[in-house]
Amino acid sequence: MTTHAVDVAIVGAGTSGCYAAATIADAGYDVVIAERKDEEEAGHIACGDALKGASDFPSAIPKSQIEPAFTNTDVDHGRFEIPQLDTAVDIPVPGELAVIDRWEYGRRLIDGATDAGAEIHYNTVVKDVVQNGKVEGLEAVRKGDPVEYEADLVIDAAGALSILQDKVDFSDSTFDTNVTYSQFCSAYREIVTVDEPVDWSDALVFKPTERAAGYLWYFPRTETEINVGLGFQMTEEPMQLVEDLKEDLRERPEFEGATVDDKLGAALPTRRPYDSAVAPGYVAIGDAAGHVNPTTGGGIAGAAYAGQYAGEATIEALEHDDVSEQRLWEYNERVMDHFGARYAALDVYNIFTTATDVDDLMGLLAALPVKKLSEALYEGSTSVGPWLKLKTAAKSFGHWETIYDLYRTKSIADELLAHYEQYPSNPDQFDRWRSQRDDLMERVYDVTGADPKY
Repeated sequence: MTTHAVDVAIVGAGTSGCYAAATIADAGYDVVIAERKDEEEAGHIACGDALKGASDFPSAIPKSQIEPAFTNTDVDHGRFEIPQLDTAVDIPVPGELAVIDRWEYGRRLIDGATDAGAEIHYNTVVKDVVQNGKVEGLEAVRKGDPVEYEADLVIDAAGALSILQDKVDFSDSTFDTNVTYSQFCSAYREIVTVDEPVDWSDALVFKPTERAAGYLWYFPRTETEINVGLGFQMTEEPMQLVEDLKEDLRERPEFEGATVDDKLGAALPTRRPYDSAVAPGYVAIGDAAGHVNPTTGGGIAGAAYAGQYAGEATIEALEHDDVSEQRLWEYNERVMDHFGARYAALDVYNIFTTATDVDDLMGLLAALPVKKLSEALYEGSTSVGPWLKLKTAAKSFGHWETIYDLYRTKSIADELLAHYEQYPSNPDQFDRWRSQRDDLMERVYDVTGADPKY
């Protein structure tokens, strides 16, 4: 068996893994990324290709290095199609938007990590962890041969439902193990080329599926190259993803005669971020730690920052020769402070939709003030003045019970957001914080009537 002794072993060369690797390698440490794909396929990941926060990326891999993968920077709003009412609602999206070529973006991320000094081991499938009181390395198969990585710290960037989390013994740590398939979404996407420019190339187009816990998307990479896809929550009966997407495409005249260039499927988290994503010698980042906006599925920007935060926490741990949970804890705090609290509040609205009839939801969507809806979707909270309340009430006749339930849900989501903003500063305070959070979630389930998600 070949053995590699490194400071840090990272599993997965996606967004979070590459940003973590670049951060740590730039500080002079030996970093290896174990990537299961070959060199040509690495970076080729199923994704909607929409990027919110395109103007603001961590410094570990300069934006200038990845910007050539931005294929459409003219998108500036979301368009929600409501077939039940034969209408569409345009919703502004705060911050800079872009649609990217995800494969090109992935290649440029890998270049950024290697430019910083990280080493990529392609064709490497991780099978197990080495653990003795703390995680000390990995066991893998590289190009068909067994290989072991001895490491001071392992970073899990292996994506949704990471196999590493089935292997690590978390019994003496705070690491979040309350993770089930029902908290994830199954998704499928195609890259479709049309003959004529679409007339909505400045919009991210969303359309509900027949069930509330799913949607179709049409994201224009260019005026004629569209990322089209759909997904459904794994709590639902499985959808026929390929056939359901084809059926919708056939009904849209702009896709007549279109060609399909690429097909991929994936699972992604539609849940709150992990309560804690650290254990002795181990940190989880990106999809492997639930760092995805649970209402939109967007996870690129969050993964990038999580990677950098994990990298900086790793450097601090290595400098002090201390990879304990206590030393790594600041990573949890930075994630919650930056986006984790907001994502946890947004997850409450996801729970609300699972218990609400899709027709009621669409009617309510058409009635809500679009600017306030945008704030709710992307910031986790919003406020509505008395005049807007009256206008909304008038437009939403027939959906008042749903509005009342949404109002009560929003109140608890606001409390939850405030609670996450008080995330504990050390592991000793964690159990009390989590117990109080769980009490808030019980109120969410009581108000919405939804089945418990966690």
